[in-house]
Amino acid sequence: MEVSRVRALRGPNLWSHHTSVEAIVACTPEEESIGALPGFEARLGALFPEIWPLQPTGHDDTIPLAQVLAVAALALQAQAGCPVTFSRSTATLERGIYQVVVEYSEEDVGRLALELAEQLCSAARNDQPFDLEGALARLRDLDEDVRLGPSTGSIVHAAVARNIPFRRLTEGSLVQFGWGSRQRRIQAAEIDATGAIAESIAQDKELTKKLLDAAGVPVPLGRVVTDPDDAWAAAQEIGLPVVIKPKDGNQGKGVTVNVTTYEQLAGGFHAASEFRDDIMVEKYLPGHDYRLLVIGNKLVAAARRDPPHVVGDGVHSVRQLVDTVNLDPRRGSGHATSLTKIRFDDIALASLAKQGYDAESVPPKGQRVTLRNNANLSTGGSATDVTDDVHPEVAARAVAAAHMVGLDICGVDLVCDSVLKPIEEQHGGIVEVNAAPGLRMHISPSFGKGRAVGEAIMDTLYAPGDDGRIPVVAVTGTNGKTTTVRLIAHLLAASGLRTGMTNTDGVYIGHRRIDSGDCSGPRSARSVLMHPDVDAAVFETARGGLLREGLAFDRCQVAVVTNIGAGDHLGLNYITTLEDLAVLKRVIVQNVADGGMAVLNAADPVVAAMADNTRGDVTYFAQDASLPLMQQHRAQGRRIVYAEKGQLVAAQGKFEERIDFADVPITRGGVVGFQVENVLASVAAAWAVGIAWDTVRAGLRTFVGESDNAPGRFNVFDYRGATVIADYGHNPDAISALVDAVQGMPARRRSVVISGAGDRRDQDIREQTVILGKAFDDVLLYEDQCQRGRAEGEVVALLRQGLDGAPRTTHVEEIKGEFVAIDRALARLQPGDLSLILIDQVDEALAHIAGRVAEA
Repeated sequence: MEVSRVRALRGPNLWSHHTSVEAIVACTPEEESIGALPGFEARLGALFPEIWPLQPTGHDDTIPLAQVLAVAALALQAQAGCPVTFSRSTATLERGIYQVVVEYSEEDVGRLALELAEQLCSAARNDQPFDLEGALARLRDLDEDVRLGPSTGSIVHAAVARNIPFRRLTEGSLVQFGWGSRQRRIQAAEIDATGAIAESIAQDKELTKKLLDAAGVPVPLGRVVTDPDDAWAAAQEIGLPVVIKPKDGNQGKGVTVNVTTYEQLAGGFHAASEFRDDIMVEKYLPGHDYRLLVIGNKLVAAARRDPPHVVGDGVHSVRQLVDTVNLDPRRGSGHATSLTKIRFDDIALASLAKQGYDAESVPPKGQRVTLRNNANLSTGGSATDVTDDVHPEVAARAVAAAHMVGLDICGVDLVCDSVLKPIEEQHGGIVEVNAAPGLRMHISPSFGKGRAVGEAIMDTLYAPGDDGRIPVVAVTGTNGKTTTVRLIAHLLAASGLRTGMTNTDGVYIGHRRIDSGDCSGPRSARSVLMHPDVDAAVFETARGGLLREGLAFDRCQVAVVTNIGAGDHLGLNYITTLEDLAVLKRVIVQNVADGGMAVLNAADPVVAAMADNTRGDVTYFAQDASLPLMQQHRAQGRRIVYAEKGQLVAAQGKFEERIDFADVPITRGGVVGFQVENVLASVAAAWAVGIAWDTVRAGLRTFVGESDNAPGRFNVFDYRGATVIADYGHNPDAISALVDAVQGMPARRRSVVISGAGDRRDQDIREQTVILGKAFDDVLLYEDQCQRGRAEGEVVALLRQGLDGAPRTTHVEEIKGEFVAIDRALARLQPGDLSLILIDQVDEALAHIAGRVAEA
């Protein structure tokens, strides 16, 4: 078995809505049925018992080894604790070649699981050992390393529950929610609205205390010290006992509490100096350590934090008691679990020494032994939820502290006997405020109930009912995609929406192109969704990007399918039939949001049938309103858009809106049929977004099919009394539509300039000139700049074959180079002639033609 072309599908895709790893798997003849591999199943079960069943209904001997690989990769992830449920293996038309797809929650983990599954299958195949526990440990460790921590994860989960899209921007905890102009960002538990100054203040403990004191918030006395002697002097000034700590530390690092002697203070000074240069001494406040979480204007959670400790049983040593406590499955080595393992380090030994113990001491039964002075969860402490106990005055002081520093999300550290009464009554104080506070003590406390802090943060970012989305329109099909995308974007922009757009020409933000080339894939779409100046987005969604990576979005408001034609790269990437192509193209229809709209071509049966695959509503469009499907749809009170007596008609039940095609320049008064269809689809999409009809009319009137509005899409030039049409048509369906359009235009003599894309089937390349040979007198063939895997001259030879026996063509000429061919065609034109130039390098070719027109 050989695994190749492993790629990550990072959005909804051909196989599922889940993020998945896809691989091409080649099996030898005997591997196409594991029943032909003696002893394989028994060895596999012995190596990995949890892999069964190999298929939902059990297992049988006809299962190919590729399917075992898919099930194994999924099961390994599941056993490692990853939330995955989907895998699939599908045979291709090539004997022994399979497409294997396995869901992942973290891409790196999914890739590793596939690699380990291949090793497992090989071990079972060859009767070799496989370290299952080691494999699961690798997956767990990697998953913990790469997945979001509990704080950021709780916010993301709250977003998902509210249908707010998110995207992880880094391998760390920087996450974007929402799209375009509706986006917000967080870094761990810090939101984008929090200023750098507020964060800087929170890190400066001395300045923080001054500000809190000015706001009437109780704080312990203290100051910055320069050396142990100065620290002892400060301790004498404020009175023992004291705390010594770094001025801008975190997680309790370098903190020594309840210091009563010079020796303790000197040791604490050196401990703090390991983390920071600036050291503080402040009054030690007896009592419990509380963390109060303030979000916006409200205290949303509170927890009492207890330092890491064990309780003696009179039998076991301190070290043994610590080992027993660390066996708690809630305790991990990082921040991914609700608790952290207690560390047995120098700080723990020093703490034991203060209590008269060492690691091998056996404390009496019931004796509490503290392993650290601070209560941070990151060093093994525990947390008890006390949110319901917090006195209103305590909550008010916490909110005042957060506001004084300027933090939107703030962890307030309070030391006092109890939160049941005001801080001032018990001589407690706020000792710290923290930007980006850890949330796990509130989400999953050691004792008590967890609090919905992720939800509270999302409510701060987005008001209830706001999902952070902008209108997204996805367009796919064989022909007309780019013009439809451009026209929809033009209509949305006419309504005042700042519109981002991707197509085969580039990425556009408003009228500015920020990237060029074929940008019809998910990478370009994601760049638009990340742009802060985008209120709406329109995406050309090509087959290549869908196969390569899936969609860039989880849901779209509108999906438009123009048509499905045979010339659209059939035979590539195992898409071999129209049915295969339709299944791929309908991915955008399957991912229309609840309440969204699928805009489908009713005249194309394959497209019309996609109505059964959407969770939204359907608008049908077609030039012929008499189609039974159109009539039935309207009778059901649903939307249709069609052409009638020189007008575009948008109808729903008894409602009708009519627009004269005379006011729609790109249709040339309704004569250019394929442009009429593009306009019908675009108007249906604009209607679905909610664009006003007056705006739609104005937008159609101002969208002229020139090279600036729709480059490469039926761009018409006047050249010395002849008509020149430049178009990017590149498959038989597009060529047929162009021929239909130009045959309605008068001409003395007709010529065409054409090349062919090498990544089409031979029959599709030949079919283009078969069609053209029936409609044009002169044919100029040129070789494309990029032959896409073809040998030199191969494409031109196929095009010439298509002209064999052409009924109309009287002159055929082969030209080397696109621009040379264009110049040759222009030179032959006489007044009244018509020339269709099928361009390859769109921008360059249009500029070349425009230059020749200007010279003339």
